[in-house]
Amino acid sequence: MRIFKNHPLLKLVNSYLIDSPQPSNLSYLWNFGSLLAVCLIVQIVTGVTLAMHYNPSVLEAFNSVEHIMRDVNNGWLVRYLHSNTASAFFFLVYLHIGRGLYYGSYRAPRTLVWVLGVIIFVLMILTGFLGYVLPYGQMSLWGATVITNLMSAIPWIGQDIVEFIWGGFSVNNATLNRFFALHFILPFVLAALALMHLIALHDSVGSGNPLGVSANFDRLAFAPYFLFKDLITIFIFIFVLSVFVFFMPNVLGDSDNYVVANPMQTPPAIVPEWYLLPFYAILRSIPNKLLGVIAMFGAIMILLAMPYTDLSRSRGIQFRPLSKIAFYIFIANFLLLLVLGAKHVESPFIEFGQISTVIYFAHFLIIVPLVSLLENTLVELSITKSHKG
Repeated sequence: MRIFKNHPLLKLVNSYLIDSPQPSNLSYLWNFGSLLAVCLIVQIVTGVTLAMHYNPSVLEAFNSVEHIMRDVNNGWLVRYLHSNTASAFFFLVYLHIGRGLYYGSYRAPRTLVWVLGVIIFVLMILTGFLGYVLPYGQMSLWGATVITNLMSAIPWIGQDIVEFIWGGFSVNNATLNRFFALHFILPFVLAALALMHLIALHDSVGSGNPLGVSANFDRLAFAPYFLFKDLITIFIFIFVLSVFVFFMPNVLGDSDNYVVANPMQTPPAIVPEWYLLPFYAILRSIPNKLLGVIAMFGAIMILLAMPYTDLSRSRGIQFRPLSKIAFYIFIANFLLLLVLGAKHVESPFIEFGQISTVIYFAHFLIIVPLVSLLENTLVELSITKSHKG
């Protein structure tokens, strides 16, 4: 064990994975970080393997993916691992963010950790979108055309930006090459940011805990207790992922993407992957194109407002019943947006989308500050009454 504490590089590993002091009352909700690290490693390994056989050309992209699936040894396994782990990655990120919102992980002194997490989330969305375009099926082509065309809403320079992204006047070879290069590079940027996220957490007061109070008096070393706790959820994750990969690999995908891209034929409904549907629903619920684009990006960036709009005197909402109700309404509304994002743009889905969008933004900007101020007042009144009693 002495080598772990004296070696310059192993000393760092030791301080993060072996001797790192963690609050003794951490629940399994704190395991999402390690699961996300597993997802990132799987994505990088499978992504690099797929890149060896992929051809980023309008004429050959679709065929090269089919070649991977049919001719490359275990190519089908690598491809299905890559696509299904992408869905798992986003599912776990939403759980991770939800846990952070519930337990107040965004509050000082962990604000930098939260900001880095939001930046990672934005880059994940970009990486996921770029990857969705690469198979060059019908949904890939039209998804790329619709989403990149959103930039044309920017006044004066919008159309120029779109043509710069495309590398021409439509989605073509240049577009595929650029998307492929960026999709290959960004996971390594994500890995660097994830390391910064971890360093920021380590250099603040460390992990929070379910009680929201200081845990400096009752801590345990990361190994072996938390290491084995992480391994339990990693094994469960591998089992669930295997069920998807081996028994229903396309259940989360779109059948239109198994049809080669045709610029002359539009699919009946153009929808992104399931994990981007809530933001797509917000985009579509606003009739003005520019305002829709701003709202879609704002829906992600508004997470950065939480350290400033949560005015409660206690960390987290585990002992705040009104905030709990507001939180669960927010979760239900987010799931409704996910469902609405896949619906056709028609009544009553448009109206439901508009109401849900208002509730989404109101949660961060109005409901959270008002409810936290109300709870502060109720706590003060109860303290005053107890003193008088």
